Amino acid sequence: MNKPIHTVADLGLVLRAARKSQQLRLDDLAGIAGVGHIFAREVEHGKETVQMGRVLRLLQELGVELSVKVPSDAIPYLKKLEESGLKPLKSRTQVRPPKSAQS
Repeated sequence: MNKPIHTVADLGLVLRAARKSQQLRLDDLAGIAGVGHIFAREVEHGKETVQMGRVLRLLQELGVELSVKVPSDAIPYLKKLEESGLKPLKSRTQVRPPKSAQS
């Protein structure tokens, strides 16, 4: 079954249903996926600011596949990006000289 996901809460419902169907306790799933039980609970309850990478680990452990519908006009750009890859992000933190050196 495909279920449209429009919010984190939608995703949380799917996650909870899959976990319950496998008769897994929340803390057991969290441990298997390498995340905290509080984080797993927050995902199930639709917290808007969850970290996507950790959500994907939870879904993977439950065998839930997440996919997106790519607009047809974006497909050529997607294929080009898949071939070339993305440049790594530069660090946002800048090393500043000690205050004594700035004076």
